[in-house]
Amino acid sequence: MKKSIILVVMMAVTAAGLSSQTFTYVGSAKCAICHKTETQGKQFPIWQGTKHSKSFAALSSPQAADVAKQANVQNPAECPDCFKCHAPLYEKAAELKAEGVTCEVCHGPGSEYKKLNIMKDLALAKQNGLIVYDNQDAIKKQCLTCHANAHGKSFDFAAAVEKIKHNKPAQ
Repeated sequence: MKKSIILVVMMAVTAAGLSSQTFTYVGSAKCAICHKTETQGKQFPIWQGTKHSKSFAALSSPQAADVAKQANVQNPAECPDCFKCHAPLYEKAAELKAEGVTCEVCHGPGSEYKKLNIMKDLALAKQNGLIVYDNQDAIKKQCLTCHANAHGKSFDFAAAVEKIKHNKPAQ
């Protein structure tokens, strides 16, 4: 009886520790260490080739200045309203602002799942903060947090997801 109570208490303490764990952002360079190889599907280079990786830099473009002017924004590269989509981590990890829409915007802060032994176990990686989308509707919901009629442009989810998909090849 005593052993059972001790075991239950230990399990509760462990579970409480995991649920109160604070995950922090580590930046795309940490992701790149593993996710640039052929065996990982070249996920990092794919991201680098997308507008997501350049979304913060885009705020300094003449086109951004035109869009900002219509919204009565003086400088989009200094506007928190613009950062919400062009640098979504700016409040949580200001040092990563220039990365734009980085890996961790969609997959969650990587401090606890970045370790190789954890990433090799999907369930363990999810327990440690990795966000993996179960279906296309879940991915679309995430995308629409920024792309729902952004700047008056329609959003073709099917075409967009083709441009950014970065699946790991089957082993």
